[in-house]
Amino acid sequence: QVQLVESGGGLVQAGGSLRLSCTATGSISRINTMAWYRQAPGKQRDLVAQVTNSGTTNYADSVKGRFTISRDNAKNTWSLAMNSLKPEDTGVYYCNARWAAIIGPIDYWGQGTQVTVSS
Repeated sequence: QVQLVESGGGLVQAGGSLRLSCTATGSISRINTMAWYRQAPGKQRDLVAQVTNSGTTNYADSVKGRFTISRDNAKNTWSLAMNSLKPEDTGVYYCNARWAAIIGPIDYWGQGTQVTVSS
């Protein structure tokens, strides 16, 4: 099992910045991809950014150029730096760790942290 604990989030004005962090414990060696997802009120949970073990990153079009995902392997932590925040970035942010298991991908989730961007 993998346990994920998030930190960061909060309330910020449009144009401001926030940083989210996620720390993994447990069977860390099985993690292949680390990511952040966002769920706005009444909407599905969508991918915001991800980083693979090889360092390849991928971002949702809506956050490209504003958000940066990074990882610290020594601390088993990955972070999401969010700049130039917009009201539409509001939502609950979940960190995610994926294990590419033989039986199929297995996802682990953090508890979620609220990000609110006021206009």
